[in-house]
Amino acid sequence: MKSPLVTGIRIASAVVFVASIVGLIVTSINGNNEGWVLTIGMVSAVTAILLIVTSAVASTRRIPVFVDADAELVEMRVRELVDSGADEHLVRELVKLSVKLGRGS
Repeated sequence: MKSPLVTGIRIASAVVFVASIVGLIVTSINGNNEGWVLTIGMVSAVTAILLIVTSAVASTRRIPVFVDADAELVEMRVRELVDSGADEHLVRELVKLSVKLGRGS
């Protein structure tokens, strides 16, 4: 689910980027004033950084390393249960059903 704030920041960033392009074209036609060019460039750079940070913070995906670590932990627990006498087929079936339940299918 996307936050309205994140959507607003992305739209505002797109507007700033388009305005920066227009501003750079206008300043280059009107004499290439270095102050204006640097100001417009810095504004677009700060906007790009803001957009990158917003996208990174709003991301809800887990890093694959943590997913692998969780899978390794589950496998270790299954091995412990099998070693203590549980039927491996039943334990693995329980894990499959748990994953299916967790995914909401």
